[in-house]
Amino acid sequence: MKIALDAMGGDHAPRDPVQGAVLAVRDAEVLGLANHDLEIVLVGRKEEVEKELAESGDYPKKSISIVDAREVVEMGESPAHACKQKRDSSIVRCAGLVKNGEVSATISAGNSGAAMAAALMMCGRIDGVLRPAIVTMVPSINGVSVLVDAGANVDCKAKHLLQFALMGDVLARTVLNFKSPRVGLLSIGEEETKGNELVFETQGLLKKVPLNYIGNVEGRDIVNGNCDVTVCDGFVGNVTLKAIEGVGEMVLQGLSREIKSNLITLIGGMIARPAFNRFKKHVDWREFGGAPLLGIDGLCLISHGKSNAYAIKNAVRMALRCVNKDMNGVLKKQINDHGQVVDKPESK
Repeated sequence: MKIALDAMGGDHAPRDPVQGAVLAVRDAEVLGLANHDLEIVLVGRKEEVEKELAESGDYPKKSISIVDAREVVEMGESPAHACKQKRDSSIVRCAGLVKNGEVSATISAGNSGAAMAAALMMCGRIDGVLRPAIVTMVPSINGVSVLVDAGANVDCKAKHLLQFALMGDVLARTVLNFKSPRVGLLSIGEEETKGNELVFETQGLLKKVPLNYIGNVEGRDIVNGNCDVTVCDGFVGNVTLKAIEGVGEMVLQGLSREIKSNLITLIGGMIARPAFNRFKKHVDWREFGGAPLLGIDGLCLISHGKSNAYAIKNAVRMALRCVNKDMNGVLKKQINDHGQVVDKPESK
């Protein structure tokens, strides 16, 4: 099992990606693999990667290799332009490794638009897919729920949201082990009469496919356990995701501040520390590691730009689960059976 990791992607690259790779190969047995069954290919400037590896302590040396890539796509660059002009960038080289079958998946915490553009340019779409979507996991009262699209497509049509629903259902069933995930369409009210033209048109399409479609859902249903897969366009999805992350951080910081406000609450906080730690872990986005970019003919995961080593390790874990569950194979069948539309796929 080989996983390509963009060593130059993220706010603190190459330090955090390299350290995340080291954590992953050290914990390979926890991730479900013996050490010799997992190899992480670090893609980036060789001398910088080697320097970080030298400072990372002991790890199984045969489990990490390096592919030299001299260019870096910066966060502020135009994704499409950067991928065309920087063919030797770590993001493009990672996607190329997937295309050539040299690795099973690729992960990047760099420019997410460039990661998507590189995946499209190198790997192309799954037959029948109109637009790839970022499918991300968010904390829920019941454990976890799925949000799709989380930012890949800001302007969508109903046919796109139909395919997003099918993609989210596949990830929930294969990777998260939901038997019959409840699929909801994000709107301003639960009633069918509430929403915009996109919501109304999508409602009709979702009723025609064999999903456990429960109708319109509101933003609170994403986290209160009433919905397992929430479908929306990428603009709304990305705003929603960032709002959920922000609320989680606010709650944690607020609890910490109040616990430290006086001696009595401080003592109580020390007693309740195990419960607070479990709650913190439950709402921490780093636990999910990376969001699969579904619809690409190859497995690509996008991680948060702020991902630390722990988040990168969890992204590797997510990639392994996607590969082992043959998520893309199931998705291809789902799109072929239920996601076909009259329109031809849009130009690449």
